[in-house]
Amino acid sequence: MNTSKQISQWRIVAASICGTSHSKNQQLCQDAHHWQVLANNVLLVAAADGAGSAKLGKVGSMIAVETAIEHLAMQEIGGFVLANDHLLQNLLTDALLVARKAIESEADAGKNQPQDLATTLILMIATPQMVAVAQIGDGLAVAKNSTGNLIALTIPSSGEYINETTFLTSPDALETAQIKVWREEIVNVGVLTDGLQMLALNMIVGEPHKPFFFPLFEFVANAEDRILAKEHLVRFLSSEKITQRTDDDLTLVLAAFGNP
Repeated sequence: MNTSKQISQWRIVAASICGTSHSKNQQLCQDAHHWQVLANNVLLVAAADGAGSAKLGKVGSMIAVETAIEHLAMQEIGGFVLANDHLLQNLLTDALLVARKAIESEADAGKNQPQDLATTLILMIATPQMVAVAQIGDGLAVAKNSTGNLIALTIPSSGEYINETTFLTSPDALETAQIKVWREEIVNVGVLTDGLQMLALNMIVGEPHKPFFFPLFEFVANAEDRILAKEHLVRFLSSEKITQRTDDDLTLVLAAFGNP
């Protein structure tokens, strides 16, 4: 009798939706996200929030996530790199630089300033044994290990003044980037933009809010139909429960590692 062995893999559900304030003003969603799964269960995730004050914030966020993921996907992210914190940090830093250069090139081509395409950017490289992240600006990246420990890999980062955000195009962007490598048996990862951070993070202690993440991680772990799961996620993000507490654009990328 032949028995097929189940191979563990990543399940990902992700969505970006327009905030109620932007919808009312007939503005585009300034958020963007992109992800890709490479060989050997290497998951790449990017999320970005284009500046509301930037006339081409949406363009900047889209260029940032797509350029960064495409760049990372072309690198040889094998066991040697994944086992070396320094190489992972360099890989993420290079991806941030490439994304910034792509935005600068787009600005130059359109006779705009780079700040016209200002955007935040969060990048993640995850495997079942580790997760590495880099973040410029606000938003949040989290991971959960096999024992149920939930950690904020990054915390929202603001500039020198209240409500001032550091963007990828800011002069000190790379110097202020948060970069972290966490080596545990990874079960779930999540990335979100700042529209959700007040719901997802206890800002006083800087810890992720378990009642927010745990049901969502269980949802993605059981999501067999990706299209249907995305529709459910969009409905959740558009629900009154969420929109009563935030009117900003929302991006949420959820992933679970386990049996298909």
